[in-house]
Amino acid sequence: MNEAPDHFKQAPDGTTYAGDHLLIELWDAEGLGDVDVVEQAIESAAHAASASILHAYYHHFGAGQGVSGVTVLAESHISIHTWPERGYAAIDVFMCGDCDPTLTISAFEAAFRPRTIEQRLLRRGTPPSADIQSVA
Repeated sequence: MNEAPDHFKQAPDGTTYAGDHLLIELWDAEGLGDVDVVEQAIESAAHAASASILHAYYHHFGAGQGVSGVTVLAESHISIHTWPERGYAAIDVFMCGDCDPTLTISAFEAAFRPRTIEQRLLRRGTPPSADIQSVA
């Protein structure tokens, strides 16, 4: 029997894990209330990381308000929540396999021109750790 690959990643230290989850925060950004700009930015970001887009859904909350949306990828997802009145966006990029979520950052910079970008990269699917508490 030939099993399909699970697309887990392998770190340089040999650890295998499900994927990289990049949390991005944009501050003093532009275009966050325009659903077309947001969707195009996510699409560009997915292409920059060589990800395969399966489906996208974006919801605009009305004039002067934010956008929430998700693009489902064969390699996982990219989601966004924006607060244009504060110039702030929270973006999650989760990718398994050969995709690198850090390659999405330039697309977000080009689309939203933020003054500040903060990012945190997490490895998902590593063995449970004693220093991480579960929420029941």
